[in-house]
Parts: sequence; C-alpha cells; structure tokens
Amino acid sequence: MTVNTSQIIANSHVAFGTSGARGLLTDFNAEVCAAFTQSFITSTQTNFKFERVAIGIDNRPSSPQMAAACIGLLQAMGIGADYYGVLPTPALAFQAMQDKIPAIMITGSHIPFDRNGIKFYRPDGEITKADESTILAQHEPLLSFTAHLPVVSKVATENYINRYLSIYPANILAGKHIGIYEHSSAGREIYHRVFAAFGATVTRLEPSDSFVPIDTEAVSEADKLKGLNWARQYQFDAIFSTDGDGDRPLIADEQGNWLRGDIVGLLCAKALGVDALAVPVSCNTAIEKSGVFSQVIRTKIGSPYVIAAFANLAAEKNVAGFEANGGFLLGSDIMLADKELKALPTRDALLPVLALLTMAGDRPLSTLLAMLPQRFTASDRIQNVPTAWSKKFIEKLALQPESAITALNLTEKKLQLVNQTDGLRLTFTDGDIVHLRPSGNAPEIRCYSEANKEFQAEDLTTTVLRAVRALYLADSD
Repeated sequence: MTVNTSQIIANSHVAFGTSGARGLLTDFNAEVCAAFTQSFITSTQTNFKFERVAIGIDNRPSSPQMAAACIGLLQAMGIGADYYGVLPTPALAFQAMQDKIPAIMITGSHIPFDRNGIKFYRPDGEITKADESTILAQHEPLLSFTAHLPVVSKVATENYINRYLSIYPANILAGKHIGIYEHSSAGREIYHRVFAAFGATVTRLEPSDSFVPIDTEAVSEADKLKGLNWARQYQFDAIFSTDGDGDRPLIADEQGNWLRGDIVGLLCAKALGVDALAVPVSCNTAIEKSGVFSQVIRTKIGSPYVIAAFANLAAEKNVAGFEANGGFLLGSDIMLADKELKALPTRDALLPVLALLTMAGDRPLSTLLAMLPQRFTASDRIQNVPTAWSKKFIEKLALQPESAITALNLTEKKLQLVNQTDGLRLTFTDGDIVHLRPSGNAPEIRCYSEANKEFQAEDLTTTVLRAVRALYLADSD
C-alpha cells in the first residue's frame, strides 16, 4: 500500500524544534528522511526553480546514512545533489545561497548522541516557521528511491574559508596563540587553517572520533575545567570551539573562562558596526543597556524567529541577530573597512571569534567585557524531562506567577514583571531575572538567569533547577 509523506512524518515521532527537525535515531529511518526531503522539495518548488540541492552532514555516525536516503529521494525526483560531506552548517548555507539552490544539513547539533536532525534551507536562506507548517502539510505518495552517497566536493568548505580570508587582513592575528577545542565539531578541519592563515600560532586540542554533544548554552563542569587548565598550560590568547555542526561558537578568554554566547554576540555586533538587532527574549539585557543599537527586537527562541524579525529592521543600514547560544546571524551586507561581507542569515560560529579577536587587537580578550554594562547571565538544563511535563509545569506557574516564587524557592524575591513570549520569564524588583522554558530540541527543561553579579546568576540557576528537579521527581513517583 502506498503511504503518503505526511502520514510517514506524522507517525515518525520526529518534529520541528527551534532549528530543524529533530528526533531519536530509531525514528530517523530512511523512509522518514526521504519523506521529509520530498515534502521540503515539493513545498519549495512552489516559489523557487532549481535543479540541484546542496547536502552536508556533521560527524555523527548516523549522518551519512541519513544523507544517503535524502540524496536517493532527490534522484528519484530528478534533482541533482551537490554533496559536501562533513562541514559546518553555515558553510553549507553560504554555498547554497550563492548558488541560489536549497540545502539540507544532516545534524543534531548539540543534542544527545542517541538523536539526530535535519535542517532545511530555501535558496534565499533558512526556512521559516511558516515553511515548516507547509512541509508538514504535504500529502503525496512517497516516491520509490535507492539510498546513495556521492563523492564529496570540497567547494563549499573552501568558499567558506575564503569568505573570511578575503575580508580580514592577512596578518590580523599575528603574535596570537589560539587553542582550538576540536572534539567532533563539523568544522575542525577548517578552523586551524583560518587562524593560521591570519598569522596565529594554533594548538589543536582533543579531536575525537566519538561524537561529543557540546552545548554552548550549558557548558559542562568538565569543559569549564578544561578551559582553565589549557589557558594555564599553553598561555593562550583565546580558546575557540563550537557545537557539533559549527554554527554556535564557544570562546574562552586568555584566562580560560568561556564567554557567554549573548555577550559574544553583543561584542561581535558592536565590532561590526551593526545598527539594529533581533535577539531572543532570553538574551542579556546588557544589549539594550549598552546604548549601541538604534533598535532591538526581542523574539521567541529559535533562529527562524530571529530571521523573521529582520523584515522589521529592513529600514536600518546594518542588521544582525544572535542567540544566547552565541550563534550570529548577519541579516544584511556590511562593509568592513573597504570590503563587503555578504549577508549570512543563519547562525555562524566563525565570524564572532574573528570579530572579537580583531576588536581586542593587542589587548587581552577579557578587557572587552569591561566595555559592557555589568549584567551577567547563567543557564543550565535538566535532561530527560518529558517536554509535555515541562510545558504543563510552566503553564501552571504562569497562571499564578506569585506562587511561582515559592515553588522555585525564591521566597526572598518580589515579582515586578512577567513575560510569556517563550516560556516563563520573571523579572524581580532587584533586577534579577529567571526564565524557564522547555527545550525545543530534546526532552529538557532549561533555565536562564540574569543578575548584576556572575555568582548571583549562577546561584539563581542552581536554586531554580534544584526546585524544578524536586517537583519533577515528586510528580514521577
């Protein structure tokens, strides 16, 4: 019996998260990958004409098999595939935008090892939430296909490298010593080449043949310790890493302290001369307090929401966005000195580190933080919490925000403002902020906190998540 693509997707337990379709490996069989691909292509053909699609993968062991199913389906539709193998998501997106063709990236980014995902790009950039709905609404018989993996082309990788080598001066990092925490990042064969080309001494750290799910919003205690130890051992000027697919940066200063992603984004925007920003509601309020930007729009969490907000900033000259995870989205072409850097409205990890190192010049990277209002954020998560429970729990708190203070063990706080743009964000009269929301990518509940002192933000996150964990365990008994 012929099965329709919408039925296959609906029965797969794979769903769109904050960026792309995500699910368990056991749910991402060849038929499901093919159904998503066929539905994406059919919906995209409504507005665009193309004969080829760009395909890339991350270093997860399951990614080549998933890509093969997608490419097999493309062939069944009479569409060619430009297969670029392992490369960062922004490199694939940049190549596809230059070629004016769609793209499919097989990646689970930072989510646990037993999961994976697919990100989709139209010829003009990342798909929107409306596009996701259109993809899910396609109802046609799944074509017969044979999985196939072509020879890898290195064109997209080289063009991504040249994107930055053609903009910044060749000696811009001369005299600097940069550590690269490579783990299993999709860009680990790229970054050392870029830094070295700019004159830096590079030390490559801990490449891994096993996949390492680095989450730039919830840096593990082990990775925090690694940063401090590496800084002492090697006397680095900075340490650079990314999440699994290379669209979120993780940057440490000369002391080995990992910088918060939204602070990285704020500094990067300042370095690039950005006029207007779109950022998620979870980002640090130092953005507005800095007084650097003519307009700041706050959105729901997820790059599609940030990209959608760019349309409301079109009147501004230089437009960008970033997320609390550090991923930087360049919403318009900008001039750096006398050279034009083309827009790349998808998360990128390489531009922020180059912008920060360039802005720092001969100064330690940590001195850049003194340029900003002293507001500190912290975030963490509780894993293996069903999304349904997280949503119900947060909805219950939102109905009686005052009672949330007691439930979260924040009885010394007095509530000032409630924001439900995405989850539940509570602002207190002392300026502290606590923000709870379910992860859009995995069964996790996340907490973002903000305060005037770093330890206060960290304590808030610890206190709230301890309370949430206790309530979850009590409900689970």
